[in-house]
Amino acid sequence: MIQDEFNRLRLKLIAISLAFSFIPLFSLGLGLYDKFFDTYTDKVHGNLRNLVDNKKVTIDMFLNERVAQLSNLALTQSFDGLADDKNLERVFGVLQLHSKSFLDLQVIDQNGICVSYVGPYQLKGINYGREDWFGKAMAKGVFISDVFLGFRKYPHFNIAVSRRQGDRTWVLRAAIDSDIFDSLVRSVHLGKSGDAFILNADHVLQTKPRFGHEMFDTMEFPDVPRFSGTRVEEFPIAGGQPALYAMTWLNLKDWLLVIKDDPREEFTPLYRARGLLILLLSGGSLLVIGGAVIVSNATVRQLVRAEREKAVLDASLTQSSKMAALGKLAAGVAHEVNNPLAIIMEKAGWMRDLLSEEDVKGSPNFQEFEDAVSKIEFHVRRAKEVTHRLLGFARRMEPTQEDLDVNLLLEQTRSFLENEASFRGITFVTQYQKDLPRIESDASQLQQVFLNILDNAIDAIDTNGSITLATRTGEHPDEVLIEIADSGKGIPKETLEKIFDPFFTTKKVGEGTGLGLTISYSIIEKLGGHIRVTSEEGKGTTFHIALPLAATAHVA
Repeated sequence: MIQDEFNRLRLKLIAISLAFSFIPLFSLGLGLYDKFFDTYTDKVHGNLRNLVDNKKVTIDMFLNERVAQLSNLALTQSFDGLADDKNLERVFGVLQLHSKSFLDLQVIDQNGICVSYVGPYQLKGINYGREDWFGKAMAKGVFISDVFLGFRKYPHFNIAVSRRQGDRTWVLRAAIDSDIFDSLVRSVHLGKSGDAFILNADHVLQTKPRFGHEMFDTMEFPDVPRFSGTRVEEFPIAGGQPALYAMTWLNLKDWLLVIKDDPREEFTPLYRARGLLILLLSGGSLLVIGGAVIVSNATVRQLVRAEREKAVLDASLTQSSKMAALGKLAAGVAHEVNNPLAIIMEKAGWMRDLLSEEDVKGSPNFQEFEDAVSKIEFHVRRAKEVTHRLLGFARRMEPTQEDLDVNLLLEQTRSFLENEASFRGITFVTQYQKDLPRIESDASQLQQVFLNILDNAIDAIDTNGSITLATRTGEHPDEVLIEIADSGKGIPKETLEKIFDPFFTTKKVGEGTGLGLTISYSIIEKLGGHIRVTSEEGKGTTFHIALPLAATAHVA
């Protein structure tokens, strides 16, 4: 019960230590990681925003330059001048000197008829009046088409600008090489799986991505309403892995510029930091757990030691009081019995003197009288031996340091239990070293230890067995060894290490206090010796006691 309470206390101490250690440790670690995560995420998103913003500026500038070149040409040249094929070819040559992206150039009148053309195809005379782009160019002044193949079978897009000249409105239209435009988009420096592309409002690719799609493919991309500025979002496409997408709408055209990046690449340093944090937290946790266990065990061990000392002290005081009272009782009994014994012995002597007379010798019952007197004298001497032992026991109740013969002390202790052992069929086997050195110690305390061990040995054997008492010189010349072995049932391994604990007993409830061996352990330690036990189930138990030759402590 006491041990269970100490175990519960140990667990509580460990739990409290871990709680007060882990809460700040994990709060600090997770707080720092969360702050680092937010900062690093903002940095990654910021880099993507800057990248897409810079690319947007470049593409918008490219389109603005082309629109501006066409607008300036339309404003500086008259319709009649540009309608002249030779003049238009000369102007187109000058235009290509500044930009290689122009593929051809057309002049279209207000009815939509191409009146002049310079380029690799025969487009002069074609009527564009019913084309959607022509109406938008006439109405808005500028029109930029999506990228398409057309009859050229080559990716390109058209830019058309209109000019009103007097009562005439006409359109200057140019085809733009898509390869140059496409290279502007794909020149983004990304990781191994990064990508950049442009989508129109219908999710049709206007440039060729690095991976997975071709130009003019319709991509399964979320609908993104037109917005100002730049957005960075993370989501999967078509059941694939989630990716980071930085998006922005171009100014002159309803095209969505998209830069895709793999978060696993971008967040690799973050994942490494997380792994390092987990490693540090794990290492710190192990240290905290180890420290909590060590400190808690040390605290509980100290409490157990204090409780054991208190229990031993209480038991020793109680035992000392009992032994002192028993000593006084034994002395009183011995004195009271010795007086009648002396009288009986005296009368027995007188009766023996009477039997020596001639008249009595002639009696037919003379032999019976003599036998009766002899028996009286024998039992009186036996009773005196008992009272003598009681007086010797009583004299040893007061603690003292005296010169002792360990063999004699063991024999005297054995004699107290001889009758009970004989009744149970238990025999004592003595293996005393004859020239065993004498020791200086407390006889009463040692006798109490021997009585406890011998009494436990008798209980362990129960019936029919043997107890061996052996003495010999120790490995060190300044100590003697005492071994008390029984042939009992032995002690299980899980119990062996607890037998010196206070209140631990294997006896039935009410038959043992669990303090006998605890007191014995304390007595031997205070006398400067040490005690240990070995046992094997089914074969018996042996107590090994080592005592110093000279006194090392006075036990009060």
